[in-house]
Amino acid sequence: MKRSPSKSKECSLNAEDGYVRMFLRGRPVTMHMPDQLRDTYTLDHKGALPDRKLKLQWVYGYRGRDCRSNLYLLPTGEIVYFHASVVVLYNTEEQQQRHYIGHDDDVKCLSVHPDMVTIATGQVAGNSKDGKLLAPHVRVWDSVSLNTLHVIGMGVFDRAVTCVAFSKSNGGAHLCAVDDANDHILSVWNWQKEKQLADVKCSNDSVLGASFHPMDANLIVTCGKNHLNFWTMEGGTLTKRQGLFEKHEKPKYVLCVAFAENGDAITGDSSGNIFVWAKGGNRISQVMGGAHEGGAFSVCVLKDGTMVSGGGKDRRIVLWDHDYHKQAEMEVGEAFGPVRVLTEGKQGELFVGTTKNAILKAAFPSTLDPIVQGHTDELWGVDVHPSMEQFVTCGQDKQVHLWDTNSHQPLWSKAIEDPCRSVGFHPSGSVVAVGTMTGRWLVLDTDTRDLVSMHTDGNEVISNVKYSPDGNFLAVGSHDNFVYIYAVTENGRKYSRVGKCTGHSSFVTHLDWSTDSQFLVTNSGDYEILFWEASSGKHVTSMEAVRNLEWATSTCVLGFNVFGVWPDGADGTDLNAVCRSHDGALLASADDFGKVHLFSYPCSQPRAPSHAYGGHSSHVTNVAFLHDDSHLISTGGKDTSILQWVVA
Repeated sequence: MKRSPSKSKECSLNAEDGYVRMFLRGRPVTMHMPDQLRDTYTLDHKGALPDRKLKLQWVYGYRGRDCRSNLYLLPTGEIVYFHASVVVLYNTEEQQQRHYIGHDDDVKCLSVHPDMVTIATGQVAGNSKDGKLLAPHVRVWDSVSLNTLHVIGMGVFDRAVTCVAFSKSNGGAHLCAVDDANDHILSVWNWQKEKQLADVKCSNDSVLGASFHPMDANLIVTCGKNHLNFWTMEGGTLTKRQGLFEKHEKPKYVLCVAFAENGDAITGDSSGNIFVWAKGGNRISQVMGGAHEGGAFSVCVLKDGTMVSGGGKDRRIVLWDHDYHKQAEMEVGEAFGPVRVLTEGKQGELFVGTTKNAILKAAFPSTLDPIVQGHTDELWGVDVHPSMEQFVTCGQDKQVHLWDTNSHQPLWSKAIEDPCRSVGFHPSGSVVAVGTMTGRWLVLDTDTRDLVSMHTDGNEVISNVKYSPDGNFLAVGSHDNFVYIYAVTENGRKYSRVGKCTGHSSFVTHLDWSTDSQFLVTNSGDYEILFWEASSGKHVTSMEAVRNLEWATSTCVLGFNVFGVWPDGADGTDLNAVCRSHDGALLASADDFGKVHLFSYPCSQPRAPSHAYGGHSSHVTNVAFLHDDSHLISTGGKDTSILQWVVA
C-alpha cells in the first residue's frame, strides 16, 4: 500500500494548522508543533537511533520480602543475590557490582554449585510485549564470565521455579527444582545434559525450601507449609518419608532446612523451634524449643561447625555452639525488618538478608552494618538533585530515601504516615516535596529531613509535585482531575495556594513547566493535553499562545516532541514516564513491559527507533537523568527496584 505523504498508520499531519494527530485507544490526540517546523515537517522522515547507550551500573535493593536462600558469598569476595530480573554480584570491599541479566522476568531462587563458580537461578513465567507467556525456567551460568551455560525446563515448569539446589556429594552433577504449580512438582535434573531424571508431586501446599543431603546425592529434603519430607531417589522414582513430629506439636510451616557437619538435618519453623533430625532419619533427635519468638526463618551451619539462626518477629540472630547451646545473640533494627536469610561471610562475618529488602554485614557481639537497602512496596516517585549526584525516591512503603549515586547508600531515610507516589526537588536543592496516595503532600528539608510544611488537596493520589524553574511556584497534580498551584517563598519553606487548574475530565498524570515559569502543560488519564497560566491557574485555549514555548522539562508522555515513543497499536497505559536529558539530546521512556528505552530527542516521528534495556521485571514506573546527564535512574513498580545506568 502506498502511503500518502502526510499520513502514516494512526498518525495524520495537518500542515496548514501545524499539528499532528495520533490515536490512542480510538481517541484523537492533537499535538501542535512550533511555527518554525510548519513548512518543513513531514511524517515520513525516519528518526535516528540515539548515539549514546545505557549500561547497568548499580541495582539498589534486594528481594528478601518473599524469597529465601538467596544470599551467598563467592570465592571472588562477591556476594550474590537477586532483585527484579537481575542477579547481582556485589563486591562490598571494592564497592563494585556485576550483573547477570539473562532472565526476562522475576528471579525467585538461587543455588551455588559446590565448585563455587557455577550458579543456577530460577524465574517466574513472564509476559512478553505482545502478550505471549514466557516460560518459567532455570538458567545455569558461570559467575566469572557471566555466560549462560544451560537453560533447563523450558516448557516443563508451570508458574514459577521457587526452589533450586545443586547436589553436593556427587560433584554437583544433579539439580533439583520445585515448580510453583498446584501440585508443587519436585524434579531432579542432570543439568549438564539438560535432562530430567525424576519428578514427583511434592505437596498441595507451598514449598519453601529444597536441598540435597550433603553426603547422599539420592536424598533430598523439602520443607514448607504443613510438611517436612525426606525424598529418596532410586532409578527414576522419588519416594517420600514424612518428618515425624511425634510428641512435638507439628508447626504450621517448616521454614528452612540446613545440615550439620555429621549429616543431621536442622529445621527452623513458624513456632520458633529448631529441631535436629538424626542423619538419614525422619525423627527428631534434639530440640531447641522456642529458640525464637515468632518464626525461625533461617538456619546456617558455619564452617567451624557452630550454627546461627535468624528470627522473624524477634529479629534476633543467635549463635549456637556444637552442642546447640546458645552462645550469643544480637538484634536487627526494626527499620531493616525480620531476618530472612543468613550466610557465612569471611572470617567471623555474617551476611544477613531481611524481609525489608536490606542486606547487612554482621559480626558478633554487636556489629550490624547495612550494605544494601531498598524499598519494600510499589515504587513510583523519583527526582534528581538539581546540582549534586543525588536522587530521592519514595514508595507505597511510606519511605522516602535520599541516595548518593557514588556510595549507592541512602544519605538519609524517613518514614512518613502515608504511602507515597511522587517527589520533586526545589531548584535550590534545599527542600523536597513529597506527594502521597491520600491527597496529602509534605515538604522535607534535604539536610535535616525535618518536616517543613504539610498540606492536603483533595483525597486522591497526588501523582505529581513539581517546582517551577525559578522556584517561586509548586504545581501539585492530583487524581481528582485538578492541578493546585502554590506560591513558594522563603526558599521553599512557605506555601500559599494561588490557583487551581480546572478542566481535565480525568486524573492528572504528568506535568511540565515552561522555562520562564509562566505556563504549565499537563496530561491526563484520558489522553488530553492542556495548557495553563501558572499565576492564575487559567486554562489557555489559544494554541498560538503556547505552541512556541520552551519547556524546562519533558516528562509529559503526550506532546509533539515525544509522541514517537508510542509503539504501534499502543494502549494509552503502556507508557508510564518519559524524561528528556538536560542537554536535550536524549529521551528515556519507562514502559509496562519491564523495559527502559532510549530515543533521540526530539522524538517527533511516528514509532521512532530506540535502544531497549531489561532489568526491571514489572512495569517501569519512572525515569530521570542526573543533573549532568552522566547517569539515568529508573524505578520499578511491583519489583520495587531502583536501577542506575551509565549513559555512554
